[in-house]
Amino acid sequence: MAHRIDGRKLSRKMGPRLALFKNLTVSVLRYERVKTTEAKAKEVQGRVERAITLAKRGDLAARRTIVSQFPDEPKVVIKLFDEIAPKYADRTSGYTRIIKIGQRAGDAAEIVQIELV
Repeated sequence: MAHRIDGRKLSRKMGPRLALFKNLTVSVLRYERVKTTEAKAKEVQGRVERAITLAKRGDLAARRTIVSQFPDEPKVVIKLFDEIAPKYADRTSGYTRIIKIGQRAGDAAEIVQIELV
């Protein structure tokens, strides 16, 4: 039984899977739209939403939490606090959207575009 199991494994062990989610989250915040598979987009959507919600607080503790999550990405942290968070000040949630594009030619995986609204 798989009770209380959360998230998708995506045929990866824990370390590479967490690195994939972190890199994809940084890419969405940096470029504001990324093409990826549907499973990866659905998994990373919550992480992006949480980062933006945390950045909207704007206090020192929130900034330190974001820096601890993305220690090698100072430009993304600055962009998140200075550009992205103020843009969504009036919203409580729903900062991202997933748009289906089609199927990948090689393996017919569903390709989507995850973007900031």
